[in-house]
Amino acid sequence: MKVAIIGTGYVGLPTGVGLAELGHDVVCIDREPSKIERLKTGQVTLFEEGLSELLTRNMAAGRISFSTSMAQGVKEAQVVLIAVGTPSHPVTHEADLRYVYEAATELAYCLKDHDYTVIATKSTVPVGTGDNIESLMAKISPNLKVDVVSLPEFLREGYAVHDFFYPDRIVIGANSERARDTLKELYAPLLAQSPKTQLLCVKRRSSETIKYAANSFLATKIHFINEMADFCEHTGADIAEVAQGMGLDHRIGPSFLQPGPGFGGSCFPKDTLALYYMAHHNGLELSLVKATIDGNQKRMEQMAARIRAALERSESAPRCLAVLGLAFKNGTDDCRTSPALQILKAVLKSERDLQVRVFDPEAMGKAQELLQDYAARITYCVSELEACTGADVLAVLTEWPQFAALNLAEIAHVMRGTQIVDCRNLLDAKQAQELGLSYQAIGR
Repeated sequence: MKVAIIGTGYVGLPTGVGLAELGHDVVCIDREPSKIERLKTGQVTLFEEGLSELLTRNMAAGRISFSTSMAQGVKEAQVVLIAVGTPSHPVTHEADLRYVYEAATELAYCLKDHDYTVIATKSTVPVGTGDNIESLMAKISPNLKVDVVSLPEFLREGYAVHDFFYPDRIVIGANSERARDTLKELYAPLLAQSPKTQLLCVKRRSSETIKYAANSFLATKIHFINEMADFCEHTGADIAEVAQGMGLDHRIGPSFLQPGPGFGGSCFPKDTLALYYMAHHNGLELSLVKATIDGNQKRMEQMAARIRAALERSESAPRCLAVLGLAFKNGTDDCRTSPALQILKAVLKSERDLQVRVFDPEAMGKAQELLQDYAARITYCVSELEACTGADVLAVLTEWPQFAALNLAEIAHVMRGTQIVDCRNLLDAKQAQELGLSYQAIGR
């Protein structure tokens, strides 16, 4: 099939490359010329394991191309996926749909002479957005032959390539049988090779709700295990053992039971806020979602306070903090609403003479853009060991597996101080203590 994808971010690009790998003819469209030029030369513009190799292979096969022109990109397309950003509004926290509606408006002009096209929103959009897109496009081109459907994405950042080819489910929210059949054809090659994947066809408004409900539930699970970690610290229990015991219950499962500094990224923070706003708009109070939102912010403040307390125990002046991890989680370079960055900013704001040495295996470039206000006080290092050299306190903020394999003897040798605040429970507590390090974990 001929497919056009509007947006080449963390959803659009992996989806486009994945559909090309399935044999479809894909055009990815983006307004940013520099991004399209890089993609045309085979350079990926974000980090996802395996994405670069897939892009190279499908470009060589002629199954994927890139354009800044909407009219050219959607020409003859049977399916158009809208995969643009829907960030939180800075004041109301509702989903900002300007990019979705801008894409729909331009599509209404570009598709007016097409026979039939399915327009699917991959972007996470509030309930009723599909209705609004339909109305908007009909006003511009009354005779438009399109069906608007909801096609929510469930790709985990850091695992997007794997999740595209082996998803738990594909949800199609369509009010037209023809649109459902078109999208079933689109995903037929994937379903043939991934028999465990379930295809769920629902009403469009139900589909729009599923994504918000799923992300809010997972965020709540993270908030719950973080609260239990606090409970364990005060009672002498071990959160690792408690989480293991909980996760063995098949009704609960082990996923998202790892305590840490809070959730971040492009989905959980904005989707919980957007769901809460939608409920409030409809006269409802989602008390559990509200507690999750508030508790997550409090969690990051708690972690910043732990690091400040460790710094205050140092007699050096000026103090030096080593930070391992800047991305919001491992496997990605995405630093949007990263707990690591929010915690680091809070510490830098309160400790005005503090010098910071940081390392992240993938997110240094993205983080540097977001930490420009503190550029004079941050040194970006090429390794964990370099980041720890001369540090009074080491803070582990992102769960990169390579951090768990650190040679703590080398770390202890190059550090000036002895304080470690491990916000991800990655390091070996026993070894750290044997080396004379003061080791603070989460929930232990």
